[in-house]
Amino acid sequence: MRQRPTLLAAIAVLGATVACGGPADGRIELTIGTFTEFGYEQLLTEYEAAHPNIKIVHNKTGQGGPYHQALFTKLGAGSGLADVQAVEEGYLADVLARPALFHNLEQIGPATADRWLDWKYQQAKAKDGSLIGYGTDIGPLAMCYRKDLFAAAGLPSEPEAVKPLFASWQSFFAAGDRFVAKSGGKAWFDSAAQIFNAMHNQLDTGYFDRQDRLTVEQNTAIRQNWDQVTAAAARGQSAKLVAFSNEWNSGFKSGAFATKTCPAWMLGVIKEQAGPDNAGKWAVTDAFPGGGGNWGGSFLTVPKQSKHPKEAAELAAWLTAPEQQVKAFLKAGTFPSQVKALTAQELLGWTDAYFGGVRSGELFATQARKVGKAQYKGPGDGKIQENASTPALQTVEQGASAQEGWQRFVDSAKKLAK
Repeated sequence: MRQRPTLLAAIAVLGATVACGGPADGRIELTIGTFTEFGYEQLLTEYEAAHPNIKIVHNKTGQGGPYHQALFTKLGAGSGLADVQAVEEGYLADVLARPALFHNLEQIGPATADRWLDWKYQQAKAKDGSLIGYGTDIGPLAMCYRKDLFAAAGLPSEPEAVKPLFASWQSFFAAGDRFVAKSGGKAWFDSAAQIFNAMHNQLDTGYFDRQDRLTVEQNTAIRQNWDQVTAAAARGQSAKLVAFSNEWNSGFKSGAFATKTCPAWMLGVIKEQAGPDNAGKWAVTDAFPGGGGNWGGSFLTVPKQSKHPKEAAELAAWLTAPEQQVKAFLKAGTFPSQVKALTAQELLGWTDAYFGGVRSGELFATQARKVGKAQYKGPGDGKIQENASTPALQTVEQGASAQEGWQRFVDSAKKLAK
């Protein structure tokens, strides 16, 4: 979610997750590798206090491509991974394709199958039926927007009143045309890639079918989404910003765009980047074009490299239990994926003054239940999004035709899928 470190730095940190030996006092040493902010620091201290025979070494680094490239390097080498290793959903398919290198948590861990939202639980099941990861957070989608920019353009601005604008992608892009015309050419959304990715994740079939065959050229829905997004960008709706770049960050503060696809964790990004001067200008509503979706979320795995797999599985199960998920949410804003956690009063009563006092916990719990079955993601899915569709859409925003960008996307996807 944040800016990414260099690959070498990520590999160095990930490699540090393996300890040379156990602690001198005879305790079992467990290592856990995570990225960005899981909200685990206090929880790990709590776990150690309740398990005096356990010492935990937590290694945290940046998120995204470099972290996972380092993970797969260590996985291929047969050494270097933590006892508990976090995996982001965009790279989970590459893990599920190698189930023999990870423990089946249904065999070595506590019984937990009934804990999660079904779509989250099913995401971590390999084709052989093994459960490779315990689900941590999720990113149910809502829509964030600038109330002041909406009002200035003559659009409704209160959360209930804006819902019809976000009822479908057709209504979303139609509202964008109205906004661009009435605002003197201001941008409706931040980048074509951000919109395209949200639309793509709602499709029944994504970049791969369940036989791991690339579908980009055959899946007409992908091309339809491409055409809609690039046409809207051509009509001036895109701010043409690269997500998580410095320019994108500052765009929240300067009002460079009026709407933002908004998974639960995005509220923290907006508050940080828009700053206190924009408190009350940003709002969030429990509506999303196409009905809902998910962006983000991770899993805790136990690689076969672990010397203490049973203890590692117990730690992973505890960290992802409802009570700990709620604590992590209150600490770091990581939204829970556990069914019981979604009914916790601490979550449902959570309000966010920055967004006008919205009951954001309740709002995103509602959005989480709108997500249907998880889209199947084949090996290399995350790489295609990061290194094929996103840069190809950026070339269109920089002047290439929609067809030229599409061909670049297709060609890059084919190379990555080999």
